[in-house]
Amino acid sequence: MYAVIKTGGKQYRVAVGEKLKVEQIAADVGQEIVIDQVLAVGNGADIKVGTPLVSGATVTATVVSHGRGDKVRIFKMRRRKHYQKRQGHRQNFTELQIGSING
Repeated sequence: MYAVIKTGGKQYRVAVGEKLKVEQIAADVGQEIVIDQVLAVGNGADIKVGTPLVSGATVTATVVSHGRGDKVRIFKMRRRKHYQKRQGHRQNFTELQIGSING
């Protein structure tokens, strides 16, 4: 069984037992959270697609850890204008362990 969930402005296809990194969620490590924005639920060839959400469907997940991703380097330059700008960014993330899919 799998589900398509929406969190942090992105969509993820998840199954029971998977680990995935999502945008940072304000929850403690070890805390169980319920994601109710479920866009689709599938079981083999059978699939239920919401308009836009599947009513009554939820996904429970446990917070495994918090962290920061790899550094993304931004470099801007204008040729012949003596302009260079360097910048870096590290995005915060939350790692989730998918526990169950109810739908």
